[in-house]
Amino acid sequence: MVKPAIWLTNYRLPTKRLPTDRVRSKETELKKGLVEVYTGEGKGKTTAALGLAMRAVGRGLKVCMFQFLKGQESGELYAAEILGPNFVIKQGGRECCFYDKPSNEDAKLAQSLFAKARNIMLKGSYDVIILDEINVAIHFGLIKTEQVLTLIKEKPDHLELVLTGRHASPKIIEAAQLVTEMVKIKHPYDDGVKARRGIED
Repeated sequence: MVKPAIWLTNYRLPTKRLPTDRVRSKETELKKGLVEVYTGEGKGKTTAALGLAMRAVGRGLKVCMFQFLKGQESGELYAAEILGPNFVIKQGGRECCFYDKPSNEDAKLAQSLFAKARNIMLKGSYDVIILDEINVAIHFGLIKTEQVLTLIKEKPDHLELVLTGRHASPKIIEAAQLVTEMVKIKHPYDDGVKARRGIED
């Protein structure tokens, strides 16, 4: 029988809990925030960003996620409620228009959400900002690449900015410090398996 790794058997979570309403200080904020891009045809871009958000909140950081092209119920919305004020999700989209031709309404919703994200970012009240599916919004022409490049230049030094979605622009990839491409090897959707509650939804 293989013995468990020592760190699994000996490690105990600290009993001291972080406050749910943290006030940023020089001691807790990020020394240097980066720009991250999660792109590619494979599953896991939003999931990776949510994992980063959970880790950040666990360390007392404040996270705000803006979901472009999404307006449907999803498990992460409930998770954000449970995690409290340190994790906020704001949606700006219809039910889901990934496979439709975007309309003028979609453009207005995307631009409105982008303006909110920029205003919140410039206030400096969050440590991590996630623009979920922003790459897709750019691909559809709802947001201009130049708008996002300007946002990157305006980013406060302490802020981690995460951009997700397939079809990432080469200019945005060049501007980022961390880029991960999810490559699809197999996907259950190809076999007719619909989104499962709590896993993809």
